[in-house]
Amino acid sequence: MTETAQVRYIDMVDEAWKIAEQAQNYTNSLGHEPATQEVLEKVFLPTGLVDVSKTAKEGGTPLLKVFFTNPYGLQYRPDHKNWIPFRHGELKL
Repeated sequence: MTETAQVRYIDMVDEAWKIAEQAQNYTNSLGHEPATQEVLEKVFLPTGLVDVSKTAKEGGTPLLKVFFTNPYGLQYRPDHKNWIPFRHGELKL
């Protein structure tokens, strides 16, 4: 794998963590746990990274997974009340 490819994927994961932190900050600012759909609309969609179609089809009801247009996304952990990155797509090495 070239260094350029490594950095790119690492940057994608880092970006996913930053968006997860934005979701946590949004939740903290409300003072209560919002519905995951609200977090999608208020935090995730404005990033421009959400694969809306895939998220609608595979994200679950209630929403537990948000798929980005890159190989990563965020998964909600109800037991921890937070979002964490996960990889849903193939990495092209």
